[in-house]
This record gives sequence, C-alpha cells and structure tokens, in this order.
Amino acid sequence: MLWGRSREELTHRIHSSQPIREWEGQPAHMYGEIIHSSLVSLYNSYTQETSEHFLVLFSFHLLILSLDHSRQDFIYEGILPLSGLSLEAVSLDHDASHSPHMFEISGPMVDSKVFICASAAEQQKWMQHIEDRRHKSMAQPMSPSHCALSYLLPCDEHWKREELKKYLLQAPIWQWEGSSIQHMGQPGYISIVHIINSLRQGLQERLMVLFPQDVLLLSVDNKRLNIRYEGRLPRQSIRAVERSALPGRLEFELIGELVEPLQVSCTCYEDYRNWMFQLQQPDRNSHVAMSQAPPPIMPKLQRSRKESQEPMITADQRHINSRS
Repeated sequence: MLWGRSREELTHRIHSSQPIREWEGQPAHMYGEIIHSSLVSLYNSYTQETSEHFLVLFSFHLLILSLDHSRQDFIYEGILPLSGLSLEAVSLDHDASHSPHMFEISGPMVDSKVFICASAAEQQKWMQHIEDRRHKSMAQPMSPSHCALSYLLPCDEHWKREELKKYLLQAPIWQWEGSSIQHMGQPGYISIVHIINSLRQGLQERLMVLFPQDVLLLSVDNKRLNIRYEGRLPRQSIRAVERSALPGRLEFELIGELVEPLQVSCTCYEDYRNWMFQLQQPDRNSHVAMSQAPPPIMPKLQRSRKESQEPMITADQRHINSRS
C-alpha cells in the first residue's frame, strides 16, 4: 500500500494519462505490461542514507520513480532497458541473515544502484522477475519498443545526448575499422546531421560524434536498432567553414588537404553553433605535429540514401566493434 492505494490502483495511475512529474520520453503505457511494482529504498553507499522509491518493471524496462509524499506524487528518475543490466544480491554484513534484503543493478548506461526490499520474499520476487525478463529481452529479436537506441534518437535533448555517449562506448558497431572506440577517448559532442559529398549526389543521415582527436561518422538503420561505422576524420587535419549566411541555413563545410569536402547540414542552431566552435578551433588535446598526422580513414559515402536506410547486417557477420 502507498498513499492508501493498492498496487493495482498505483499501476493504473502509472499507465493512465495522469502525468508523472519530470517525465521524459514516450508515455509510460507505451512500454507495455507492468510485470511487478513495489515500494523500495535506494541505498547510497557513500552517505549510507536511504530514500524511498517506487520501482516498476515493464516487459523490457525498469522504471525508477521517487516520491513526493506531501503531494502524493511520483517523480521520474529514469527508465532502464533490461537487456543492458546486470543483477545480483548484495549484503552489508558478512552474516547475510543480519543484513537488509538488498539487490544491486548495474550496466554501461547506469551507475550502480542498490535497492532495499521490505522482506526476503520481496527481494527474491524482484530478482526472479528481473532475471526472467532480462533473459527474454536478450533472447527474442529486438524491436523499437525495447531497444535503448530507439528512444535515444533523435538526440534532441541533453539527457539523450549524455546517455547516447555512454551507449556508443559499449554498443556493437558493425563494419568497424581501426582501433576500438574505447581507445578514442570520451565523446565531447554528438548530433544527427545530414551530409552531402561534393563529388557525389545524395543526402545521407549520419550520427556525428566529436572525440578529442577525431570526428566519428556513424549511420543508423531506419528502425533505430543498429549502428554502422562510416569513417573517422582526424580533427587536426580538417576544419569547418561557413557554407551560407542565409537565415535558416544551418550548414557548414568540412575541408582538409586529405579529405573530399563534405557539406554538413545541422537540424538545429545549437548543433550548428557547437560544431562550428569545436571544428574552427585548433585541437588543444593533441600534441602531434601537423606533418605527422596519419591520413584519415575516409567516410564511406558511396552508398546511396536508399542503401543507407536498409536494415543492418545480421549478427553472424564477422565485422563488429572490438571491445579490447
């Protein structure tokens, strides 16, 4: 019971059109059936303090809500895809019988979180439900309803950009070339752009990612399920120049001695401003002389727009992003 309401009443409230404060992303009912929900405490291992939260398990996601008791209101804290989570029972005491009934979730897109349940039976129920749904989410074919990438794109909000940066460092990237993405450093900026190669026709949607020494170009299939490598450009051998001063034309050109000119079109002024600022500046993070710059791994722009939107290659193909 919470605020004098049964579990069924609380479930109906979450699924209904009644808004949840600070909610982000698609409506709660779009995540499907609610498998389990209950009141838990979130344990802070640094301060050793706890705070009440309400956990909601959907078929392929775990929703975390904090509580405003004065207004009897839920506050959105985040929703996590189960396929990327690890789960284990934890204990504060060497003697588990004297420890609170706790479990921990962790993953590449989320800081570790420890939850305390009201009883051993409730802890066991949570762990069984999450493990069961996690295995099912990984076993059956991915669909946009439970793929993390599908709700991080378009990355038109700050929280989506930050989560997408984390996602890229762990996700498989098809047809990857060169050193692994983990060796490129931390992503600085990321956005969807449209690129035209001046020597060929065709507008191509790309996910452009700024790293300390490179600009990485990726494509995403039209179902927003998979990512494919399209090339990378060393920052020290390229620069951005304004394409047009006309209002509403958020375009610039990437030029360099070893690179075919690329016309880049941004979807909003914030993206345009950030890319122009970053790519007009000297690369302060690099101490390699210009004369020693390796030739860029050229973007693979020969595919047509139609081809770039076809479903991705299947997992049995051998070219996948190295995690070494």
